[in-house]
Amino acid sequence: MPPQNPKIKTLAQLTTICTQLKAQGRIIVTTNGCFDLLHPGHIRLLQKARTMGDVLIVALNSDRSVRNLKGQGRPIYNQGERAEIVAALEAVDFVIIFHQREPSAVLAALQPHIHVKGRGYQPAQLPECPIVTASGGRIAIVEAQGDYSTTGIINRLKIPL
Repeated sequence: MPPQNPKIKTLAQLTTICTQLKAQGRIIVTTNGCFDLLHPGHIRLLQKARTMGDVLIVALNSDRSVRNLKGQGRPIYNQGERAEIVAALEAVDFVIIFHQREPSAVLAALQPHIHVKGRGYQPAQLPECPIVTASGGRIAIVEAQGDYSTTGIINRLKIPL
């Protein structure tokens, strides 16, 4: 097995990194998700999120968390594989795996300036909104991702050819 990508960090490591980056005046941007079967919508979201600040951190749902959200049979790729794929993207500076349904604990520790979510979300409805705003951050919704869905892709693959 190849060595783990150095962009994949623990919460303790990222907390230290974020403290240092903020001291330098850098803008920290976060986003989160399952990122199972990466598609153009994911890429566009990450690229747009990266333009909003100096550092992009992706909080990735663990395998257990994905199963709780999406059901049995998911994720397609395990958390290590998904982290490796996301970390390989140029737009992404760091990846962290979290085990809860939402990244509230990660966001509370990192206190990003901006937390980015995709279309279909309303900031006030997000469980992470109060955590981000409590530390002076804001939620940004990215609308232009295209009509992509990992679940939709999986369902299309189940259609007999």
